[in-house]
Amino acid sequence: MRGFIGLAVVALLGVALVSYRGASRARGREPLTLTLSHFGLAFAPGLLAAIGAAIAVYLLVIPRAPALAPYGFWVSLSTWAALTLATFFASRTLRDSFTLRLPGVFRAAPSAVFACLGLAFVWLTYSALHLPASHGSRYVLRHEIVRFSALATGVVFLLGVLSAALPSLLDWLERGGLTAFVGARHVRATKSGFLTVISVLSISGVAVSSCALCSVVSIMGGFGQDLKRKIQGNNAHIVVDVPAQLTGFAGYEGTLERVRRVRGVQAATPVVAGEAMASSNANTAGVLLRGVDPTTIGQVIDLQRNLEYGKLDYLVDESRLVRLPADEIIGSGPRGEPYKRGPDVSAYFSSSSHKPDKVYPGVVVGRELARSLHLMVGDELMLISPLGDLGPMGVMPRARRFRVAAIFYSGMYEYDATHVYVRFDVAQRFFSLEDKATTIDVKVDDPGATEAMLPAVRATVQDRPELRVRDWREMNKNLFSALKLERVATFIVLSIAIMVASFCIICTLLLMVTEKGKEIAILKALGTSDGGILQVFMLEGVIIGAIGTLFGVATGVATCVGLKWFGVRLDPDVYYIDRLPVATNPADYALVASAALVICTLATVYPAIAASRLRPVDGLRHE
Repeated sequence: MRGFIGLAVVALLGVALVSYRGASRARGREPLTLTLSHFGLAFAPGLLAAIGAAIAVYLLVIPRAPALAPYGFWVSLSTWAALTLATFFASRTLRDSFTLRLPGVFRAAPSAVFACLGLAFVWLTYSALHLPASHGSRYVLRHEIVRFSALATGVVFLLGVLSAALPSLLDWLERGGLTAFVGARHVRATKSGFLTVISVLSISGVAVSSCALCSVVSIMGGFGQDLKRKIQGNNAHIVVDVPAQLTGFAGYEGTLERVRRVRGVQAATPVVAGEAMASSNANTAGVLLRGVDPTTIGQVIDLQRNLEYGKLDYLVDESRLVRLPADEIIGSGPRGEPYKRGPDVSAYFSSSSHKPDKVYPGVVVGRELARSLHLMVGDELMLISPLGDLGPMGVMPRARRFRVAAIFYSGMYEYDATHVYVRFDVAQRFFSLEDKATTIDVKVDDPGATEAMLPAVRATVQDRPELRVRDWREMNKNLFSALKLERVATFIVLSIAIMVASFCIICTLLLMVTEKGKEIAILKALGTSDGGILQVFMLEGVIIGAIGTLFGVATGVATCVGLKWFGVRLDPDVYYIDRLPVATNPADYALVASAALVICTLATVYPAIAASRLRPVDGLRHE
């Protein structure tokens, strides 16, 4: 709520600024004269009406006319095309036959619109923040419309505030000396039509490129942070193990106690890990079997927190799995609808025809594995070990039946599709590793400081050279290196887009040199040096680039903050996340702004040198 109060105060200050600028524009001005040829007032509303008519035909007329249903798209397209052509020819006929004179107060109409948007933004944001959070694939359309409207009105209102503040910034810049005065005056002076278009394109190109770069960097950073959070939640921060996992190591109890006493270690638990084959009545899949201690595993990883159905207590007391309560939710359907266990019908059968369910050890499986094998809580599952027993026909794989105790959802597909958890002693017997462990999982207070803690943990196991100590960064080094490389490459590629936009600045300044040749000659005749002319045109290009960078970075930051606050719905069945992750890092935005300003500054060098070399005689020759 404190964040909203601060945002509301800033928004109200923006409303006051926009209102003040509108009042200044309307005070003492001549009446506003509008013609159809001025803003194309005949064609723009007609075009919008044509689009609305086409949508109405598609949504209202086509469903009530079954004969037109196969051609609904083409009928709507034809309606839009016919109305657009009619509007175009009508606007060409009437463009010089209509003139509207409005009082000068109507010059404040854009400011009034932006002020109303600011108030609407505050109200929509307050409403959006009080909406219930939605998870999974289910959402309420009205709630999403409110969130999107708050984001859209906020971004448009910000553009209006920046536009209102821009004249004041140029006024302040004009008081900075002759060079700043002339450069700022050139930017805001009336130009020829083509030069005005090029100037607007220059600012727009830099703004769009900067906004895109800010958005992409934030979204990629959000995915990186989301991946890091999931890796830290589903894996130990530090792992003590042996290179040969199937052999394990004995005497793990003493090592475990020494590791727990290391300063900064929050918790540690023993693990037995190995590969196995999971088989159900419907399918077969390869899995990574992990034997854990149910009482301590929740202190190291987020297994307990990630459970969707079932309970971790069922690993301790397997007999409860054969008499689950009737209202126990054991799974979900294709659309997320919950399935309950239902009443026990064994009482309706005679004792001779019905055999009670056998008690098997419990196993916790991931959501994707449960979907692949068609499993729910209480179902039977066969696990087959690659290490078999010697029999008459040779080595036979060791198979054992388990019963699903719980289903977890970690947010990472590879974990939910491959990881299964059983009790520690059950895994020891399954892999023939009695009195041994393969891994000691360690959780530390600060996951970002694991590199500083590795020497202390290694010191506790230095008497056992067969053990190795690694942290989560080392185990996922290739993944994070690829993410970092992808982020740098994306930054470079989108910076090239800013370079392309800077070419418009070059064209703008070259045309400005041609148009302002007489003024340059007069300044030189009055004693202005070549260096002064160089500084004027470089400053002019920097101002154009700075305006585009300001609008672009501000829009990108506002968009990313809005996406982080309100979120963008994603299909969790496709993207495995239900909301677009966004990271707002001020250092990234400062880097984008610096890169855009450097590129725009370099783009001004050649036009500024061309202006400084113009001789007064050449500038006044044709005057």
